Amino acid sequence: MKILKKGNYYGIRKLEIENTGVSFSEYDYHLPKTDWHYHENPYFMYVLEGNLKDINQRKTTLCPPGSFLFHNWQETHMNTKETRNARGFHIELDKQWFQDKKFDTDLWEGSKIMKDPRLHETLAKIYYEFKNDDDDSKLSMDVLMLQLCDEVWGKNLSSKNMEPYWVDQLKQLIYDDVENLTLTSLSNALGIHPVHLSRSLPKYLNTTLGDYVRRNKIKKAISLLGSRTLSLTEIAHECGFSDHSHFTRTFKSYFSETPKRYRQRFF
Repeated sequence: MKILKKGNYYGIRKLEIENTGVSFSEYDYHLPKTDWHYHENPYFMYVLEGNLKDINQRKTTLCPPGSFLFHNWQETHMNTKETRNARGFHIELDKQWFQDKKFDTDLWEGSKIMKDPRLHETLAKIYYEFKNDDDDSKLSMDVLMLQLCDEVWGKNLSSKNMEPYWVDQLKQLIYDDVENLTLTSLSNALGIHPVHLSRSLPKYLNTTLGDYVRRNKIKKAISLLGSRTLSLTEIAHECGFSDHSHFTRTFKSYFSETPKRYRQRFF
């Protein structure tokens, strides 16, 4: 079994930044498949371009652009490349970092797919600072990493076991269709009274329904902005925005940056 040391991944390294206890790197993936392996440190992976399959002892997961995964240090896995070109962004965390930041390492187990759009938002801000790499980027990345980890293993984890069964179904409905959602349609699909649903949504989504839907649209847009073939207008329509200007206003409200400007960082 191959063990990959800190900062080592299968592929060609394009850029790497070391921060205190955290390594950020971007790789082009060129092998059709990797060996079975595990990593010395836990890490996040974000698929910037192409399709990958992540395979562990339990399941195979297709990872298209925009997929956001976490792998713990003991997680044995392999990857296959399903498209000609593929590219990914990694965030690797030293074990000492957990102790310094007082995170409970018992929470970091196995693999996890990150679906919450708020996590993708934070990740996109980290990637922006990574590509920007100016005098203030490392400080910003340090703060954003604490925010990301707190969102994944902090307050959200404590309430997970108390969520009713329909919350995951609700999130999937929103993910599948961001254009034609109404309180009535969601109520009918979930079998939940609309009054109860409207009262419960802010509690379990940690925001309003409208904000959560907008964040899902932005989450989808982030990955599409990495495509050289789609125009901003096409991306806007693909993500359920009424037009280019609506897309730009919404994106800027979350990132203080236009999608055009953000997209330039990808390349």
